[in-house]
Amino acid sequence: MEHNTLLQIAEEFGSPVYVYDAEKIKHQYQRLTSAFSKVKHLKLNYAVKALSNISILKIFNQLGSGLDTVSIQEVQLGLKAGFQPEQIIYTPNGVSLTEIEKAAKLGVQINIDNLSILEQFGTKHPKIPVCIRINPHVMAGGNTNISVGHIDSKFGISIHQIPHLLRIVENTKMTINGIHMHTGSDILDIDVFLYASEILFDTAKNFKNLEFIDFGSGFKVPYKTGDIETNIEELGNKLTKRFNAFCKTYGKQLTLAFEPGKFLVSEAGYFLTKVNVVKQTTSTVFAQVDSGFNHLIRPMLYGSQHEIINISNPKGRERFYSVVGYICETDTFANNRRINEITEDDVLAFKNAGAYCFSMASNYNSRYRPSEVLWYNNKAHLIRRRETFDDIIHNQIVIDL
Repeated sequence: MEHNTLLQIAEEFGSPVYVYDAEKIKHQYQRLTSAFSKVKHLKLNYAVKALSNISILKIFNQLGSGLDTVSIQEVQLGLKAGFQPEQIIYTPNGVSLTEIEKAAKLGVQINIDNLSILEQFGTKHPKIPVCIRINPHVMAGGNTNISVGHIDSKFGISIHQIPHLLRIVENTKMTINGIHMHTGSDILDIDVFLYASEILFDTAKNFKNLEFIDFGSGFKVPYKTGDIETNIEELGNKLTKRFNAFCKTYGKQLTLAFEPGKFLVSEAGYFLTKVNVVKQTTSTVFAQVDSGFNHLIRPMLYGSQHEIINISNPKGRERFYSVVGYICETDTFANNRRINEITEDDVLAFKNAGAYCFSMASNYNSRYRPSEVLWYNNKAHLIRRRETFDDIIHNQIVIDL
């Protein structure tokens, strides 16, 4: 998006504010479908946890996407956005049998990732088809917090427990209609992904009534100029050939499913903040903004590097700044980063702010969560109002003391 457009949005809707470019979302979706265009049945299930605003979900509904959900609330958001239950897959971790049964009652595809719940659910509901999440014991992804397919991960049923899994399926007479894996986010090495896929194919041979194989996602997007990203086109070419060959061997045309989140929305997002203070110390120049890790926690939690642009002075002389927030703990967005000269009241734009940014925001320090704006058809649309003090105290109950 143009700097002037972002500045106008900041002026109209205030700061801080998240901005999402609908055209970029559509571009990424089409790029992924094109990469796998030679697969007869392809299903993309957008990962709601990345960015769950209902207006964003409606865009994916228009594109023909399904949804990947991890909580009953995300299922409900999907239904409210207009998705049919059969377009939604529900892949929780560590939830109660009660929540899974609630999701099943809504008619969505259930994906179970532990043997205990699988046996309980299969015993009570043998006629409801279930997908199984496998842990392939493959280390992939970036930060350890988002690498979820390794041997010590809490996610999925271990490939070493397949015999036990098969006994449960046989004893309960339940139907397994899908096999799923997710190795982690920020995948750099396609060969590692393809290696994990072979484990999934081998597992799939044990089940005769499959309808789909879900390969998860975790595709890496660039966060700065020259950054490494997943080569989607190469992956599409290689995995398509292997998937089509497997379907011939299996004797049935299956659906190839993915659950992309970051790949679809990360680059579409901008986080706009205003500079409150420029503070010079003996060794550092701090640009202190009207936000903190209550709004954007990824740099602190994952060590992620979001490119920061001074859209108020994009041609100014570059200087080194540490961009920090207003939270009463260390909340550093960037250390000694080269940014065009900053003065107080300038607006800074954080790029790649579409995925796991607003969705991880909080009211820490009793601060308000920011507004969200969708740039759609060359017009800015407010899709979430900035919180007020009434929102902070809405659910609090004041007792007489």
